[in-house]
Amino acid sequence: MPQRSIRHGKAREITALLKLPPMLAVGMMMLAASPGGATANLFSYIFKGDLALNISLTAVNSLIAAFTFPLIVNFAIGHFAGDSQQVGLQFGKVLQVFAIILIPVAIGMLIRHYNPKLAGRLEKFVRVFAAVFLVFIILGAIISERENLSRYFYQVGAATALFCLLSLLVGSFVPKLAGVTAKQARACAFEIGVHNSTLAMTIALTLMNNTEMAIPAAIYSIFMYVFAVLFGLLLNKFEPLPEQATA
Repeated sequence: MPQRSIRHGKAREITALLKLPPMLAVGMMMLAASPGGATANLFSYIFKGDLALNISLTAVNSLIAAFTFPLIVNFAIGHFAGDSQQVGLQFGKVLQVFAIILIPVAIGMLIRHYNPKLAGRLEKFVRVFAAVFLVFIILGAIISERENLSRYFYQVGAATALFCLLSLLVGSFVPKLAGVTAKQARACAFEIGVHNSTLAMTIALTLMNNTEMAIPAAIYSIFMYVFAVLFGLLLNKFEPLPEQATA
């Protein structure tokens, strides 16, 4: 998938440019190999991207990641650390990824199919709830990592911030060059710029048993929410969709 190639290329260039320690560099590649996740769909919904496209991209990327994640991580370990250690994505982890993505979507589709009026009434409430939920996620991420923030930010803060910012910008700009609509470009931007950092951290801490590899995903999870919200607000202000411009 082009989206995955863009993410992997940016992560590799950033790690080389900033000369990260080997395990942090591997952690950056683990982050780049992670699919968008349900949070990308949530941002696309809040900021009026093409939600159907975003869900489809996330589902396809998640399926591909089940096979490409071990390959990319093993390549990164060999390239940055010179180690032959192998990692495999367990079947249980694959099921968790699919559950996080597909269960909420399936519930929404069932409600809209069997009771469209109820789905219409719930839409505004769900949009407000999603925005409030994102605020709590941001605060929770900051509070949970408060004791290690200074050390983590010093080690890999610049790399993760740059990776997040470039992912959102490239994810929005490149699709526009291909002639897609504004709503589709927003969906691509959030799919490329919002990674499933929880998946990357889980694999680093459990399958790899390496805390240092999990640091980039932990720091990225903070930048990701803040930058994605600011990015969405800027899009609404400077590149309003037709229905927004006429509202």
